[in-house]
Amino acid sequence: MDIKLSQCFIAVDDHDKALAFYRDALGLEVRNDVGFEGMRWVTVGSPSQPDVEIVLEPPLADPNATDADRQAVAELLAKGLLRGVIFRTDDVDATFERIRAAGGDVLQEPMDQPYGVRDCAFRDPAGNMLRFNQPRAK
Repeated sequence: MDIKLSQCFIAVDDHDKALAFYRDALGLEVRNDVGFEGMRWVTVGSPSQPDVEIVLEPPLADPNATDADRQAVAELLAKGLLRGVIFRTDDVDATFERIRAAGGDVLQEPMDQPYGVRDCAFRDPAGNMLRFNQPRAK
């Protein structure tokens, strides 16, 4: 049996702002943009990983959710308490500079971590934390 990651989901509250970040600042390609019942899902991915996609989805795409549920999720998203993803790069310092120059919200400048990577962190426009790491040379 062969199991591989296909998609992961990131909640965003403004797809146009999210696209400006994920497409323009990170350089991911847009693979799909779908609207349904007043909601929108945008799929992006790295050109070097055609089989892995990130779906930018509404914060709570459950038709049975209450207004209180939607408000609670929106508050968690605004605080940055919903998890994002970790990207791997071959040059974390250059990646950091490119994202910062594009207006990325810096959480952590590049630094060597005790668990074997050099990494940095940003928040996307919705508040999700995204980390970018590079394995350290041994």
